[in-house]
Amino acid sequence: MKKLAALAVLGVLLAPPAAAQDLDEVLSNYYEAVGGIDAWTSVQSMKMTGTVAMAAMGIEAPFTVTAKRPNKVRVEYSFQGMTGTQAFDGETAWQLMPFMGQTAPEEMPESMSKDLKEQADIDGALMGWQESGHQVELLGLEETEGTQAYKLKVTLKSGDIQYYYLDAEYYIPIRVEGSREQQGQVIEYETIISDYKPVGDLMIAHSVEARAKGVPAGQVITFQQVEVNIEIDDSEFSMPETSGEGQQ
Repeated sequence: MKKLAALAVLGVLLAPPAAAQDLDEVLSNYYEAVGGIDAWTSVQSMKMTGTVAMAAMGIEAPFTVTAKRPNKVRVEYSFQGMTGTQAFDGETAWQLMPFMGQTAPEEMPESMSKDLKEQADIDGALMGWQESGHQVELLGLEETEGTQAYKLKVTLKSGDIQYYYLDAEYYIPIRVEGSREQQGQVIEYETIISDYKPVGDLMIAHSVEARAKGVPAGQVITFQQVEVNIEIDDSEFSMPETSGEGQQ
């Protein structure tokens, strides 16, 4: 009898995750897995510092993302003594890219700024999705990254569609797919998310690989440090004023 009971328990532990869960149950488990809604809404600012590696170019550079409510973000990376900056202050998206011969900050065109504006949302698309005007649909279970995952179709307020894959055992995002229009062409992309670590009460991924779909290598961002609720002046996100001849 003891052996039968042990086998029954083992069978439960090894059983595949139930596919009958509805959207509310999956999202509830997701919220709990990443630290809880209250813990996330208490975060007013976040700074993530690490490196970005571009395998195709053999480049690795320091990388920093700074975000602050509401809807402010600044991304910086340095290479060969120059620092590239992209930022959004809640109204204007701008960039300063000396690698491209740009000597003064300029506003980013809408087609280039969508991803940046999404990064300004500290919580991400799934948390508070209804209040943000997004739509979320549970499509079922699907295997990805070597494991079963719940596939969610997320229609953003902008109309863009993304697909989130939540690990069916741990309910953390492990993959995101979507598409972007760049220079008149629609590019499908995929983002692989891993190396989750606790930061206070939160669970935050410390490795993010972004690449065009079907391409074996892309950008791999590895974060060594994540800080929350630090003092950040709003001016950090605003486009600097320029002066002098030849500048606009």
